[in-house]
Amino acid sequence: MSKILVTGGAGFIGSHIVDAYVAAGHEVVVVDNLSSGQRGHVPTRVKFVQMDIRDPALRSMFEQERPEIVNHHAAQSSVAVSVNDPRLDADVNILGTLNLLMQCVEFGTKRVIFASTGGAIYGEPDRIPVDETHPARPISPYGISKLVGEIYLQYFASRGLEWAVLRYSNVYGPRQDPHGEAGVVAIFAQAILAGRTPTIFGDGRQTRDFVYVGDVAAANLRALDAPTGQIANIGTGIETTVNDLFAKLADLCEFRGKPAYAPPRPGDVRHIALDVTRAKTWLKWAPQVSLDEGLSRTVKWFRSKNV
Repeated sequence: MSKILVTGGAGFIGSHIVDAYVAAGHEVVVVDNLSSGQRGHVPTRVKFVQMDIRDPALRSMFEQERPEIVNHHAAQSSVAVSVNDPRLDADVNILGTLNLLMQCVEFGTKRVIFASTGGAIYGEPDRIPVDETHPARPISPYGISKLVGEIYLQYFASRGLEWAVLRYSNVYGPRQDPHGEAGVVAIFAQAILAGRTPTIFGDGRQTRDFVYVGDVAAANLRALDAPTGQIANIGTGIETTVNDLFAKLADLCEFRGKPAYAPPRPGDVRHIALDVTRAKTWLKWAPQVSLDEGLSRTVKWFRSKNV
């Protein structure tokens, strides 16, 4: 069993990964500044440190904890925020990641698992589903900053650091923040359950690849022991239009209203789905939860929380 530091471990995806690591018997430490995460998402038996990854005090924390593995999920994760404030995005996602990696090398961390992005790095793809050999053509500062993080990670491999990069498609599920920009499923579910009209940016015919958060956590579990030095997409390979997503959620929530439409947002790709062949061979992983089943679980969770 390993000692694992999870940055962003109080957040939506990170907290599910923490749960998976704890269930597998690992010792877990969570670092999160709670800018979007919630302390209640972290199990009480897990050590929690409230800290920003940009904080110079991160060095002292590493000196004390000396994690064998770091799972890096702390990030500025909104495309819209990155477009409006590229400096903030770079500060968190580039300088914060660099600060983290420097501590990993100094204090003997063996491996870093880095949460990256598919759609935001590939840009408008030449082919769908898009595989990892596709050129990186980010069309938002968020995509740029995540790509730079990947490159820094590969640079530090020359200092003996093992690494794994997981490029996510659109992750959804319980605990997703409906108040952010990144979680369309959560935003729609909250609005529909409250009887409000959801807003679709664009004509709704744009497509996304929706992957359930439990499947993402399973991929992060597999990445602990997989051979070093790989980048893999984590998605389903299936395109779903935003209009179809709305229709599925409306049906689950017995909502009879229609969505509102607004102009498309800058930085958003038109169509995307990720080829997961490499994840199947490298991680021995494949998505298990269908979109219909995942949406049902998600709506059930939102109902239980009255979010």
